[in-house]
Amino acid sequence: MKKNKLMVFTATLLLSAGFVSTVSADVTLKHGYIDVPPSRAVLCKMTISKSNNIKFNKNCGPVEYEPQSVEGLKGFPNGGPEDGKIASGGNETFSALNEQSADRWHKVAMKSGPYTFKWKLTAPHSTASWRFFITKQNWDVNKPLTRSSFDFTPFCQRDDDGKIPQEIVELNCNIPERSGYQVILGVWDIADTKNAFYQVIDADFKK
Repeated sequence: MKKNKLMVFTATLLLSAGFVSTVSADVTLKHGYIDVPPSRAVLCKMTISKSNNIKFNKNCGPVEYEPQSVEGLKGFPNGGPEDGKIASGGNETFSALNEQSADRWHKVAMKSGPYTFKWKLTAPHSTASWRFFITKQNWDVNKPLTRSSFDFTPFCQRDDDGKIPQEIVELNCNIPERSGYQVILGVWDIADTKNAFYQVIDADFKK
C-alpha cells in the first residue's frame, strides 16, 4: 500500500513538473519585430559574415537574443513608455536601446514615399492596430527619444479589430518627406492585453 502511494505521489510530481515547464514555455513565448527595414533591435541580433558589407549594432544587451520581446504598456503617445524609454518600450531588460546619439546606431537608407514595412511574428496575438510614427525634421539626435521628438499623428495605421495576424505582416505606408537621420517608431497594439510591442528604426533619408 505504501509503495502504491509513493508511486502515485511520484507520478503527481512528474506531471506537475511537466505542467510547470509547459506554462513556463508559454510565458516566455516571443512575439514580433520589424524585419523590413531592419529595426534597431534586429540589427543588434544580426550575425553577418565577413563577406557581407552590412553593418550591425553592438553592445545592445539582452535584446541581441530576443528582439521580438520589446513589450510595454500600450497607449502611445498619450500613455505607454515614459519619455527616454520609448525605444525599449519601457522594458528595463532592454534599456540599452534607449541610448541615443548621432552615431550610436547603424542607420538604414530609406526614402520618403510609398514603403512596405514587414513585421515578423513568432507568437501572433489578437491585434488592435499597427501604427507608425516618425521624428520631426529638426529633432535633437543627441538626446533621448521623447514624445516631443515625434509627430503625434501616426503617418501610417491599420486597425485589425482583434484579428489574429499571420507570421509575416506587411503594411503599405507612405513615409512623409524627411531628410537626414530620423527615427521611425512602429507600435503593434495588442487587443486583449494592456500591452504593445515597440520597434524603432534608425533611418538615413537621402534625396
